[in-house]
Amino acid sequence: MAIYLVGDIQGCLSELKSLLSQVNFNSSTDQLWLVGDLVARGPDSLETLRFIMSLGSGAKVVLGNHDLHLLATHAGHKEVNTRDRLDDLLAADDVNELMDWLAQQPLIRKLPNEETYMSHAGISPQWTIHEAINQANIAHQHIASSNRSFWLKEMYGDQANDWQKADSELDKFRYTINALTRMRYCYNDSTLEFQSKDKPELTQENLTPWFEMVNLTDKQSWVFGHWASLMGSCPAKNIYALDTGCVWHNHLTMLRWHDKKLFIEKSHDLTCDKE
Repeated sequence: MAIYLVGDIQGCLSELKSLLSQVNFNSSTDQLWLVGDLVARGPDSLETLRFIMSLGSGAKVVLGNHDLHLLATHAGHKEVNTRDRLDDLLAADDVNELMDWLAQQPLIRKLPNEETYMSHAGISPQWTIHEAINQANIAHQHIASSNRSFWLKEMYGDQANDWQKADSELDKFRYTINALTRMRYCYNDSTLEFQSKDKPELTQENLTPWFEMVNLTDKQSWVFGHWASLMGSCPAKNIYALDTGCVWHNHLTMLRWHDKKLFIEKSHDLTCDKE
């Protein structure tokens, strides 16, 4: 069995299928691990969800911020972002089935038989891995529950951005969503910052990339997406960045885990605006 990990698809299904053809992917024997943001700015969000869902146990998904926003929009808590291309998805006959499937996806996954983890944005420097997994599981239970509408409505806000001050259940939930799906930089005191998207050399001095503040052991690895301006470049040992901005006319990146070989597919879509 080969494990392939792929960066933010954002509805770029044509590029994903081309990548899978490059490696002769077989969903019966291989696994496709997806770092979140399956939907939004690309041309085929509806068919992307249908395709990934059709892979069954061959697809291992974590939720990204765009996936959560889609769930909140479907639940009636947010308007459709004018830059997203979700009209056909939200009007689809099977939208409820797709949303129920999406809501069952976790925020962190661990690769089998090793200490390799995947989340959309990374891991907060204020957490141990054990703590991150525990809080991700609690948040997942909320989103997957019959009460998910309440939690989707309440997940928005930049506070809490400091785990030490997240005292209530709601604060802890919101911090978890922020850390695992929105974070890029942290302030010098390790609290989360949400506005900066540039690559590190272009960012103000009081901010540090989260991956420069975490301490993984030699046996631990982390895979993430979310940060297109990095273009797959992450200097931290054992941390792998996979968002290479396919939806912004760059390319989609896939990593074959056992030999760390990268596969890329240039964007096929010339119709979406540059971020």
